[in-house]
Amino acid sequence: MSNPKPDASGTHYGTEGWQDSLFTQAPPVLGNQFVDDPLLGSWLARALAGSPLEGGLREELRELGAVAGGELYRLQLADRLNEPVLTQWDAWGRRVDEIVVTPLWREAERLATKHGLVATGYDRALGRHARIAQFLKVYLFHPSSDVYTCPLAMTDGAVRCLQVSGSAELQGRAIPRLTSRDPATFWTSGQWMTETTGGSDVGRSETRAIREGTEWRLYGRKWFTSAVTSQMALTLARPEGNSPGGKGLAMFYVEVRDADGRANALRVDRLKDKLGTRKVPTAELFLEGTRASLVGMPLNGTRAIEPMLAVTRMWNSVCAVAFMRRGLALARSYAKQRKAFGQPLERLPLHVDTLAGLEAETWGAFLMTFLLVELNGRQETGEIDDGQSALLRLLTPLTKLVTGKQAVAVVTEVVESFGGAGYIEDTGLPQLLRDTHVLPIWEGTTNVLALDALLRSDLHTGLAALMGRASACVRNVREPRLAAAAQQALGALERALLTLESHREQEVLQAGARRLALTLARALQLTLLCEHAQWMLDRGGDRRGYAAALRYARHPVDLMTETDLDADRLLLG
Repeated sequence: MSNPKPDASGTHYGTEGWQDSLFTQAPPVLGNQFVDDPLLGSWLARALAGSPLEGGLREELRELGAVAGGELYRLQLADRLNEPVLTQWDAWGRRVDEIVVTPLWREAERLATKHGLVATGYDRALGRHARIAQFLKVYLFHPSSDVYTCPLAMTDGAVRCLQVSGSAELQGRAIPRLTSRDPATFWTSGQWMTETTGGSDVGRSETRAIREGTEWRLYGRKWFTSAVTSQMALTLARPEGNSPGGKGLAMFYVEVRDADGRANALRVDRLKDKLGTRKVPTAELFLEGTRASLVGMPLNGTRAIEPMLAVTRMWNSVCAVAFMRRGLALARSYAKQRKAFGQPLERLPLHVDTLAGLEAETWGAFLMTFLLVELNGRQETGEIDDGQSALLRLLTPLTKLVTGKQAVAVVTEVVESFGGAGYIEDTGLPQLLRDTHVLPIWEGTTNVLALDALLRSDLHTGLAALMGRASACVRNVREPRLAAAAQQALGALERALLTLESHREQEVLQAGARRLALTLARALQLTLLCEHAQWMLDRGGDRRGYAAALRYARHPVDLMTETDLDADRLLLG
């Protein structure tokens, strides 16, 4: 070994021996994301008890869990700096608007078709369990996919819209491609709704639809078109002569390119420069006489997209829980390896307390989300009663809004749990946080969904069904501390309903809609946690569910506070 050479201060630098002596922190390691999940195994046994589906599904989930925690995750880290590239002109001045996606996205497409991440949801042989099987795959796949789940969600929503549209021609052309398991024939679908007038307020859409002979042509600007590399899209436009507002809109089916690969009279102005989901090619489009087919009736377009929103909000909820689980998998791995003050982080009481709180939130979010998935499966196979239908309608906005907020909170804490390393881009953690931040925004913001729940014409029917489901959970719980926690949740629900009944002023009710929605959601999560914890105790004495329920019960559940709208307005000037 060469002798170290001192600098002007006398300090020795630059020798191999000195560098070899430096401490290097090992990165977190992911294992099989199915095997290592502390909740998934028990929930699957309970949800599919007695079903012949369970054994085969477990094997496929085990395979997908290995890929998600192994080769796909490694490719995701290696692919971190790649983003979609838009080429608007070729060398000879022709407009081409070609977009090349990242290597990770190309691999994600292959895996998505192989495992049927859309097709499984429409596999009739699986009956009412089709949605469960589908979304368990999505849950494992999503965190390593760089949000390739975005086009998959819109594809699933397009299938559902076309199924109920009554258009046999479009169904026959598109659905076999959208549900294909062959990469050579698989299509994804875009969802072109947002314009410069706004996203949630789609009734102000300015895109025009003009009938030219037997064809429709669309003219207008679409401000956010996610996954614009899809082969088709569903979009809204206003047929000439129709009234303003959502009732005057109609839904249209668009194929993005013709058989020769030429753009269908549309122009890609640019790709959006976004905070997160940067692998998703989100574009600004101009429709310049785009050929389109009418889906259903030439009016009531906002009503026509409701089946799509029900599906995409379910995807959003599952992806939120999946990001929570991924963040915790990384944080728990790091806590085993990283030492501070002479001990691994996992032995430091405050670190244990912090991660346990995040774990409890993740369990609650998972149980509520997969209740939503189960009810969707029942509805689509006609195995649902009136109470479950009412619960499903209310749970769709509630689950999406609460899991979006939980995901951002949990992943934010996960990043902090890594200290400075969590702030460094090439660890992959900042990307995880940025991508998570889209979930409270996509498919309706928290406030929009809270109002969606509050202003439903069937709100009281839904609330009765929610109370009924929570009460059933309470009846299934016998362990004393779990029973007390479940009663705490039931009390929060009762107070929320009492507040709703006692305040008749619409402005006051709307101002408190977010607190009401979050209280309903969190109280239901706690009752579901208590119920599942009791099941785990009864089926072998596993006390992790018990710990999760009691820890969740220490978090705020009843978020109802008095609304003082005058003071709020004063505060805002």
